[in-house]
Amino acid sequence: MNTNIKPASVAMTSLRQRLRDPSLFIEKGCLAGSWVDADDGSTIAVYDPATGLEIGTVPSMGAVEADRAVKSADAAFRAWASETALVRARVMEKWFDLVVENAEDLATIITIEQGKPITESRTEISYGSGFIKWFSEEARRTYGQVIPANERDRRIIAVKQPVGVSAAITPWNFPVAMITRKCAPAIAAGCPVIVKPSEFTPYSALALALLAQRAGVPDGIISVLTGPPEGIGRVLTGNPAVRKVSFTGSTRVGKLLMRQSSDTVKRVSFELGGNAPFLILDDADIDLAVAGVIASKFRNAGQTCVCANRILVQDGIYDRFADTLAEAVSAMKVGNGLDDGVAIGPLINAAAVQKVNRHIEDALSEGAGTLLGGVSAGRDQFCGPTILVGATPSMLVAREETFGPVAPLFRFKEIDEAIAFANDTPFGLAAYAFSESMHRALYVGERLEFGMIGLNSGSVSSEVAPFGGMKESGIGREGASQGMDEYLELKTMHIGGMSRPV
Repeated sequence: MNTNIKPASVAMTSLRQRLRDPSLFIEKGCLAGSWVDADDGSTIAVYDPATGLEIGTVPSMGAVEADRAVKSADAAFRAWASETALVRARVMEKWFDLVVENAEDLATIITIEQGKPITESRTEISYGSGFIKWFSEEARRTYGQVIPANERDRRIIAVKQPVGVSAAITPWNFPVAMITRKCAPAIAAGCPVIVKPSEFTPYSALALALLAQRAGVPDGIISVLTGPPEGIGRVLTGNPAVRKVSFTGSTRVGKLLMRQSSDTVKRVSFELGGNAPFLILDDADIDLAVAGVIASKFRNAGQTCVCANRILVQDGIYDRFADTLAEAVSAMKVGNGLDDGVAIGPLINAAAVQKVNRHIEDALSEGAGTLLGGVSAGRDQFCGPTILVGATPSMLVAREETFGPVAPLFRFKEIDEAIAFANDTPFGLAAYAFSESMHRALYVGERLEFGMIGLNSGSVSSEVAPFGGMKESGIGREGASQGMDEYLELKTMHIGGMSRPV
């Protein structure tokens, strides 16, 4: 609960005035092409994490509205699936163009409802729109196969067809990119999709749906249900008409959704929690490694699933690396994401601040020291960047995902020792390794038990590459051709009697 609530009118007016197209700020849900309130008229408030101001409200929808969205999507499915890939591609290209045209407005909405610096929000729009463009092209590459049969009179043909009504349950940390990463392949494949965005960041989702409508996406093909997750989620996981559920969020919630989806044996793809190790070998380029840590650790104030959570530095360069990192991070400005030069915005809510402080306090009580930062003074929802030295495996920062701007530095001597520590986690989403020796880098990369590895790079995400994790970090992949396959069924047709004369 936000304990620093201020009147809504100031923030709402400020947001509308900042938009070139004020119609992109929408306080209604999108259901079957119509913009509607909750059936019972109830709403939930949305707050700016930087100011505590109420931005506005959105409908507090539940199971009744979700059931109606599923029925609408199911009714619209076959007509959209039967369209040619070219038709779907052209509609998506228009959607991409509209997102690009409205990029500054969309970035402003992200920063006000989520808090990240405006420069990062602009980058998210560029990144997120890339999925729309990529899958508009991928729609025309859903090739099947002609398979050589064992019998002379048989032909075997395998074709790909859309899986059906799909659900996308998305998080608050990348409120545009996580939607386009799921919705673009679904729509390109011929599937209607029902989006349940985070109640912290609904306005980005609603703006995207409006632009999709303007691009020509038919009614019922994309709906956005706002409100608490419980009632909506039970319908999306329990209704047999929903054939696919895609979720990005915590492992705890992912396991719950998997259990709920099992009764109807839905296809699922989950991107769940992480505990990313960042290995820096003693032959690494220190400046390059520092840049990689900053890109991975401090982007979005450390609120990313692929964020470097454990920074493992080889003994020979540990002190030099720590000092260089502290010098670079000390220049990062903390503040409202709309202000010039801000590199770290607020955390999403008070609970996030409390978790960061708990991790820092635990590390200090276990003997860690601080090169920079420390426990937050509790100024609203802002946490300055913190660098901890002398971190050990027994600390919370080693075992839990911090999701904040805290960089714990662990010292290691032997490479195999670091690899063992890196893999000692139930999670396996992303990992990083820096070395000037490609042999050593590949040695580490091949032994890390993670779905994505950044070698001399602090970035592991692109629409052209598969994104996803191992172990308890998820199932399935997003992006690339594999992201399209998540929304396609493979149907095999066996044709007999082919050796008979015509």
